[in-house]
Amino acid sequence: QVQLVESGGGLVQAGGSLRLSCAASGCTESISKMGWFRQPPGNERDFIATIIWGEETPRIADSVRGRVTISRDVAKNIVYLQLNSLKPEATAVYYCAADQTHVLWSTSSAYDYWGQGTQVTVAT
Repeated sequence: QVQLVESGGGLVQAGGSLRLSCAASGCTESISKMGWFRQPPGNERDFIATIIWGEETPRIADSVRGRVTISRDVAKNIVYLQLNSLKPEATAVYYCAADQTHVLWSTSSAYDYWGQGTQVTVAT
């Protein structure tokens, strides 16, 4: 089993930045990909970005490319999501996810482990 704990959410003004963290514990050696999704109120959970172990280039959704950065601290088993130039429509619960496989990285069903989510609210 893998446990994921997100942190770093909060209230930010439009145009501002936030860095979210996701700490993994448990059977972390089984993880092959780890990424982020977000779910706005009343909407589905959408893919943002993921890191696949062994690949140099993270996978980032076209809708947020240029405004988000995903990175990983291997020693600490933490994945970060840097959110820049935030817009009010970015308001959502942000979820960290991990899985034992490399495939289907943009699909929520391809991730077995999920954090509890962290709220990001972007004010106008």
